[in-house]
Amino acid sequence: MAKADKHGALLRERVEHQHARVAYVELFFDLVFVFAITQISHTLLEHFSGLGLAQAAFLLGAVWWVWIYTSWVTNWLDPETTPVRLLLFGLMFLGLVMSCALPGAFGETGLAFAGAYVATQLARSAFTTVSLKGASPANYRNFQRITLWLCCSAVFWIAGGLSEGPLRFALWLIALGIEYAGPAAGFRVPGLGRSVTGDWDVEGGHLAERCALFIIIALGESIIMTGATAAKLPVTAVNLAAFANAFLSSVAMWWIYFHIGAERGSRLIADSADPGRIARIAYTYLHILLVAGIILVAVGDELVIAHPLGHTEAKMAIAVAGGPACYLLGNLLFKRVTAGWYPLSHLVGLGLIALLTFCAGLLPPLGFSLSATAILILVAAWEAVSLGPRQQEA
Repeated sequence: MAKADKHGALLRERVEHQHARVAYVELFFDLVFVFAITQISHTLLEHFSGLGLAQAAFLLGAVWWVWIYTSWVTNWLDPETTPVRLLLFGLMFLGLVMSCALPGAFGETGLAFAGAYVATQLARSAFTTVSLKGASPANYRNFQRITLWLCCSAVFWIAGGLSEGPLRFALWLIALGIEYAGPAAGFRVPGLGRSVTGDWDVEGGHLAERCALFIIIALGESIIMTGATAAKLPVTAVNLAAFANAFLSSVAMWWIYFHIGAERGSRLIADSADPGRIARIAYTYLHILLVAGIILVAVGDELVIAHPLGHTEAKMAIAVAGGPACYLLGNLLFKRVTAGWYPLSHLVGLGLIALLTFCAGLLPPLGFSLSATAILILVAAWEAVSLGPRQQEA
């Protein structure tokens, strides 16, 4: 798949045993999603309830799906070519519209959100289909299938945008469900068959790096939220402790993913005979749990910094305990795929968080949050020490 080929002029040049670098324009594209993650976090803070959590989880699923599909596409298309750059700039604009509409997606900006989402998905898919024609027959046929799946989901997206209340949410759940089912079903279409992961010809190292960068985006957004809240408060011992606790939780989450797991996953997918299978499971589906966990931790830190003392309310307990639990679960499943076993440290960490939830009514918010952070630090230290020799052998 060389870009010098007249049929593949817009495709990345593949060099055997060489990692395709992430282009600057891809990093520029990611800036829109810093804003999107911030919008979701702030929306959840303002509407923290059972329904608010469900809507925030849905919006994150939609944002992640736009981003991961684009990352798959730039795994094949060359961002250094002008047409692909223009495509990314156009997608950035649509992503910005979608991000601005996020807070009111279930209200007055629903149609704007749905319209921008559908336009992003269909424009990118159609462009990629045309670019692959004559250069990668299997992938070209697969993007024909993908485009048809997206056309099907688009009907429900737009219908939801034109509806209101529970009906909108129901229609959008169907739309996103269709899209999430697509990769698992091989985008099966009557008359066109289905694809297999071997057809996807993914450059594993590049996709692994893209997903790792999205984790950095989410962690960076949590630090921005922490700093913005702390900057408005007076300097006291309690406030400093809450601020330090929030920082340490971010460091612990970084360590749990990046110290061993991210690099090991990158090596595995780069050397795999079927990188598409690992990319679909470990990166396309499982990484959203990591991002969801980081967002919940950020929301919990925000609540604790604002009200470190007193009674630990239910919403605070859910965010403070649920965030680390979701993050550890995502890492547990990711490392099961990339390492072949369930890390004992993560299983113990999840068990300790479950026990901690019973103490929510006994500890003040800061004490409860410090305990959750201590569990994350324990998991990070445990894995680093226990896998140290194996990491050196690798």
